[in-house]
Amino acid sequence: MDHPAYHGPISKQRCEELLGKKGRDGTYLIRESETIQGALCLCVYVYVRSRVVQVLCSKQKVVYTYRIFQTHTGYFTLQVSSGVEEKFFKTVKELIDHYKQKNQGLATHLGCSLKRKTLQPQPLQCAEPLVCDEENEYENVDCSGDYVVVLPD
Repeated sequence: MDHPAYHGPISKQRCEELLGKKGRDGTYLIRESETIQGALCLCVYVYVRSRVVQVLCSKQKVVYTYRIFQTHTGYFTLQVSSGVEEKFFKTVKELIDHYKQKNQGLATHLGCSLKRKTLQPQPLQCAEPLVCDEENEYENVDCSGDYVVVLPD
């Protein structure tokens, strides 16, 4: 899957932690489904305002998860409620772009993506130098014979 918001096989809990750190309404990421093989999950961070009493309102931070399926013809679709028209897209990017628009059936429209951090390649470092700094003990060896005496007498 080639999309900057794709995080691979992370758990629902890890997904919620990542989105919670960002903490912006509409922030989303894509991950592999833990329960349906081959399906993806579009996870969206949403602030939900609920009226507890007439005067007091509270905000709840919720992550909504929508499943993305790929049809046998290669198109992508978002799992929708019954009675809602199912829409098909050639690519996941087209699907995401569509749901960035307001009033498309999600709890909120998609905002910014939470991009997966990639590890930067680090140069290899050796614990010890590969070449000793000691002086070479074989500098003054007489190589006129067939053999060299290595061990001292």
